[in-house]
Amino acid sequence: QVQLVESGGGLVQAGDSLRISCAASGRTFSSYTMGWFRQAPGKEREFVAGISLNFGTTYYATSVRGRFTISRDNAKNTVFLEMNSLKPEDTAVYYCAASTKSYGSTEYEYVYWGQGTQVTVSS
Repeated sequence: QVQLVESGGGLVQAGDSLRISCAASGRTFSSYTMGWFRQAPGKEREFVAGISLNFGTTYYATSVRGRFTISRDNAKNTVFLEMNSLKPEDTAVYYCAASTKSYGSTEYEYVYWGQGTQVTVSS
């Protein structure tokens, strides 16, 4: 069982940067591929970024590649999402998730979810 708690969301202006975090409980954090998803009002939840359990390979949705960076600190059981050059269309609730697979870019591959943190980007 893994419990995930996101933090760091807020209201920023277009072009700003923001880093959100996800703290995980348990001793086996390094055994999980971690991902970030987001859900905007009236839209389905979508994949944003992932970092694999082995080698820390990272992968991104096309819409955020080059602007967002996912990283993990296994010693602190934490995964981060650094978001730069934010746009109003990045406004969403951002969710952290954990997967037992070595790669995952769909929500069906993730078994544990956080409660989400709101990120609002004003124009």
